[in-house]
Amino acid sequence: MGMNSKPQKKILFLCTGNSCRSQMAEGWLRHLKGNQYQALSAGIEAHGLNPNAVQVMQEVGVDISNQQSQIFSQLNIEPDIVFTVCGHADETCPMLPVATQKIHMGFDDPPKLAATAKTEEEALQHYRRVRDEIRQFVENIDDYLPN
Repeated sequence: MGMNSKPQKKILFLCTGNSCRSQMAEGWLRHLKGNQYQALSAGIEAHGLNPNAVQVMQEVGVDISNQQSQIFSQLNIEPDIVFTVCGHADETCPMLPVATQKIHMGFDDPPKLAATAKTEEEALQHYRRVRDEIRQFVENIDDYLPN
């Protein structure tokens, strides 16, 4: 850290319930680029942490079990950038601070897909696929950020 290092940009992932996709994205950003960015996530509502999301992240060595499921309107942090990771959060996005930039980056909803799964293993495949898609996005997040 030099004397002229810029403060870390605060990146918030917003989802409807802040239980799965936004939590995985927060976990990946903290894990992969935690020295570059401050990772946050929130929901329009708070549905609690999804245990399957916690499990599939654990499988790849990322512990998100201590992250909180929180409501965006109750955050007292002004993020620099908000990524909406589901269509509903994009459409019903709360009023953001003027300086905040919003970018939509939708991912499939694992719980919804898993609802029709015949087995636990099949259900977890949906979580794993979305987990890996979110990882790829976070690895390349610099490409999506405004300069």
